[in-house]
Amino acid sequence: MTTRFGYVSSYPPTRCGLATFTAALYRELETAGGGPGRVIQAVDRPAPAASEEVVGSLVAGEAGGGLRAAALLNQGDVAIIQHEYGIYGGADGDEILPLLAALTVPSIVVLHTVLSEPTPGQRAVLEMVAGLAGAVVTMTMTARDRLAGGYAVDMAKVSVIPHGAPITSLPSAPVSPGAANRPTILTWGLIGPGKGIEWGVEAMALLQDLSPAPRYVVAGQTHPKVLAHAGESYRHGLQARAHELGLDESVIFDSRYLTSDELNDLVAQADIVLLPYDSTEQVTSGVLSEAVAASKPVVATRFPHAQELLSTGAGLLVPHRDPAALAVALRTLLTHRDIAEGMSRAAVVAAPRTLWPAVAQRYLNLAERLIKDRVNV
Repeated sequence: MTTRFGYVSSYPPTRCGLATFTAALYRELETAGGGPGRVIQAVDRPAPAASEEVVGSLVAGEAGGGLRAAALLNQGDVAIIQHEYGIYGGADGDEILPLLAALTVPSIVVLHTVLSEPTPGQRAVLEMVAGLAGAVVTMTMTARDRLAGGYAVDMAKVSVIPHGAPITSLPSAPVSPGAANRPTILTWGLIGPGKGIEWGVEAMALLQDLSPAPRYVVAGQTHPKVLAHAGESYRHGLQARAHELGLDESVIFDSRYLTSDELNDLVAQADIVLLPYDSTEQVTSGVLSEAVAASKPVVATRFPHAQELLSTGAGLLVPHRDPAALAVALRTLLTHRDIAEGMSRAAVVAAPRTLWPAVAQRYLNLAERLIKDRVNV
């Protein structure tokens, strides 16, 4: 039986984690037998359909938008709704609620954020979202435990399905000229305050005695919402600090939008992935999942997803906002290849369950169960 999926999310050409996640899930479910999908794109203002699978939009503040979107989704079999407070209109994103209430097909809500200390409004919206959903997905046990301990949610609805990661391959292009003998530390993703890249820059200044000295590559465009409100001020501040520290040749900023193949090459060429995030709340990181899937040793701050995914030995955890601790961890991996190689082996063991084909199959199984339960009611 072909299951026809509908999706509600930001979606390409929007460049954000939810858009990337939804596009990947769409492709994998179609490959797994889900058939062509239908996408409702969450946007701040009306815009033309981004691609042929986008059949409608949910525009922040637009009266009746949720009901119109639900009518389109009800033409399929199962709706998958990505939940993040920042992508829907209304107080704490409550404009998603009329859409959920109007669905007549089973729904799966994927929670990208579960706060440990939500505001009363955030808690109320998330509880109502979970109450209206047929099933709820968290991507980590940490997020599930937060739901169980801090929210009034029917935990029988909740499944843990990890964030998907692509199957990587060997790089198709050589390492850039002049960098072949220098170890590469890589941070990638959308750039903005809270990514902690400033701590990575400071840590690099403490590693210049190594021979050869490592280079730190920061790849990614500025997050579109940051760009709209603050321009490139964060990136410019990072570049200025790197210059002050004499790191012009050691810290490289690549602000291009990278294709999947280009990103695959960049990750494959990296020796270490650095995730110096400031957040203590982050229960989901697609970049972290992809780094582990690529068998790369990781140095990360102690955000929840890192604590969970790296617990098997695939990386080192350090305190937040501590460049000295970052430098010690990086130095350890750069000077003790046996430790780094052991982390790569641990990542190989952890990776299979996070690869997109396995993740998509779990969504397909969950959808088929919801359909069966609906028929048997």
